[in-house]
Amino acid sequence: MASIITGECQYFILILLCFFAFICFFLFFTKPTHSVRLPPSPPSLPIIGHLHHLLFFLLYKPSLFFFDILPLEFLHTLSSKYGTLLLFRASFFPFLLVSSASVAYEIFTTHDVNVSSRNLPTNEGSIIFDTSGFVTAPYGGYFKFMKKLIVTKLLGPNAQVQSRSIREDELERLRGILLDKARKKESVEINKEARKLVGNIVARMTMGRSFTEENGDVESIQSLVAKANASKIKMALSVLIFGQLEKVGISWFKKRTVIKKFDKLIERCLVEHKEKPNKDQCMDMMDVLLAVSEDPNAEYKITRNNIKAFLVELFLGGIDTSVNSIQWTMAEIINNPIIADRLREEIDSVVGKSRLIQETDLPNLPYLQAVIKEALRLHPPVPIIPREFNQGCTVGGFFVPGKTRLLVNIFAVMRDPNVWEDPLEFKPERFLTSLSSGQEDERNKQTLKYLPFGGGRRGCPASNLGYMIVGTTIGMMLQCFDWSIKGEKVNMDGCFKEFTETMAYPLTFTPVTRISTIDSETLHT
Repeated sequence: MASIITGECQYFILILLCFFAFICFFLFFTKPTHSVRLPPSPPSLPIIGHLHHLLFFLLYKPSLFFFDILPLEFLHTLSSKYGTLLLFRASFFPFLLVSSASVAYEIFTTHDVNVSSRNLPTNEGSIIFDTSGFVTAPYGGYFKFMKKLIVTKLLGPNAQVQSRSIREDELERLRGILLDKARKKESVEINKEARKLVGNIVARMTMGRSFTEENGDVESIQSLVAKANASKIKMALSVLIFGQLEKVGISWFKKRTVIKKFDKLIERCLVEHKEKPNKDQCMDMMDVLLAVSEDPNAEYKITRNNIKAFLVELFLGGIDTSVNSIQWTMAEIINNPIIADRLREEIDSVVGKSRLIQETDLPNLPYLQAVIKEALRLHPPVPIIPREFNQGCTVGGFFVPGKTRLLVNIFAVMRDPNVWEDPLEFKPERFLTSLSSGQEDERNKQTLKYLPFGGGRRGCPASNLGYMIVGTTIGMMLQCFDWSIKGEKVNMDGCFKEFTETMAYPLTFTPVTRISTIDSETLHT
């Protein structure tokens, strides 16, 4: 414990040293701006701006270390006290915090192009936190080309149909595990089983191999994903604050060790994939990306680093988001038995009891869709969206200077009482309400304020795949099982880890096989 505290103190000392290093820049190179109507701002201090508010927050939360704080709670504290549109500074870096659904709607409609770049600090030459990746790429030729490639070839309708058998196989594998647990009357930690499910799906769609296969590489990738996820916040802060120090030989958090291992492992997988193509199976993502990189007529020439960075982003960002969504959705359903009963009635009516739920059933299960949407509203996979204003503009009646960092608090936006009736209650029916033609425009606006996968041009292009994985997983667990938990309710406390909100106490329950369970011979029709 002493070593941990010492390490945390070192981080604070380094940050303070950086602040003092910025003093000269602040005093000698900044120029006074003309008087404009800026957004509301909390009281600030010279040089450090509003960082003292974070210090006071930490003093009231002595059990939290610097990198384990709840950013959502801190941002909520600021917006509750000073307003839902807030301008603050971290040293001389300006940030606009948006916690209002109407302002978020304005930004992603009127100013979408202006905020289409993240302009995140980069880790030059790396496959993580570098512009080689799709997530961190500036809005331009590479980003547009990759998004088009994703929605047409990598995760487009045809690709999803071709990879459907992968997801069906993994869903049946999970069902078999739950049946075994039910027979033995053993409890299940849904986070662990969902992680195996989603991890295997991503691995098989990406490279044709699952995490459960004993081939070494995918197991190593799984281990590296866990290590990288555990230190994502530290790695990001390292790039943000300590990047300049590394140029003179000072390295922090040992982030390069994980990155280099990732790079080496993905490179070996790419080489093996090219040398030993599996012609008996459909093309996976590695096949498509390698083919595009070697196509002389491609609209954009993607590099080896582009491919590796994109694949790493899939593993780092594509697994936890779906796993957390499955866990939160099941927790909400278990805490609302009436909703669970209605879901089972819908599934039994549409799917029946002789086969397992399929992806093609989802459009015919509106209540299941509404339940998942409501769970994602209350527990968005990525609760904070970072962007940057390329040019100055007017937002909510206030002028926002160019190069201001934008933080959209999606967690707060989708709980905004001005848009959502009873925003803290789990009410799937809000997504079933049929509106008259005169209210259609308002319904469209509400849709644009529903942002679980981001908004605008940088919204997640894999959201449809995420909906299918979560939908079929939740559907299977309700179709085939009842669930027994300790106590009357699931503890819904959350915590912020690895840039996502997860359950503070892992969801654990005991599956109970339903009377009319599905025969193994008639899983699919």
